[in-house]
Amino acid sequence: MNILTSPSAISFKSNDIQIMGILNVTPDSFSDGGKFTHIDKALNQVENMMLDGASIIDIGGESTRPGAVDVSVIDEISRTIPVLQAIKKRFDVSVSIDTSKSAVMSESIEHGADLINDVRALQNDNCLNVVSQSDIPVCLMHMQGMPRTMQTNPRYIDLIEDISDFFIQRIKACQTVGIEKERLILDPGFGFGKTVEQNYQLLANLPKFKSIGLPLLSGTSRKSMIGQLLNRDVTERLSGSLTTAILAVQNGASIIRVHDVKETMDAIKILKATC
Repeated sequence: MNILTSPSAISFKSNDIQIMGILNVTPDSFSDGGKFTHIDKALNQVENMMLDGASIIDIGGESTRPGAVDVSVIDEISRTIPVLQAIKKRFDVSVSIDTSKSAVMSESIEHGADLINDVRALQNDNCLNVVSQSDIPVCLMHMQGMPRTMQTNPRYIDLIEDISDFFIQRIKACQTVGIEKERLILDPGFGFGKTVEQNYQLLANLPKFKSIGLPLLSGTSRKSMIGQLLNRDVTERLSGSLTTAILAVQNGASIIRVHDVKETMDAIKILKATC
């Protein structure tokens, strides 16, 4: 299959919900580690996700699950860039690179990435500068702590207010270096330094972030917030993932980041038919 027409672009039309399909090219991701490290398998997965309705493919070269081991810049580039190049050559789809390293961002932008998805919200060295020299969007995610320790007793004065303040600070930091607010997307960071209860509080209060005036990305797919609440293994979390996706859409999310594209698209189509 060769789906190649014109260059893709990420846009946010009124009531337009976009599905971001997850493509982990890592050996240790919590749900599908090792499945798509070979380019042919990765391209086959991209094709399937596109046919199922994904308009954005999110490539991750470093696991950010709790307790994840750090990956070197060289290793992350070697995992992600060849896949990015192959996707851009073969398909017409927006490609996001899930990274927090400025060197990986720079390489990704040079090779045609359409979006940077950063769990550290451009706080690492030189990330703001690299993105400021491009014109592509960036997703700023909230995370308390670091992947290895983020789930160790996370605490907030006021969960929603604290995350809102973080977003406002990061937006100002971006604008200071010339990254326009219109290029930004916000992700409250489900599972990144939040207890199970805090994750569901966050999901219920997504509308409060809409006042910031930027698109929201929601990523709850197969996460432990579902597994712990329902006592389900990672392979048994589809119904929980779909429910949280629908709630996120109802509460204002514009991008839903998922492993199960077809099922999520079906659920959203039914939701939209009732609106």
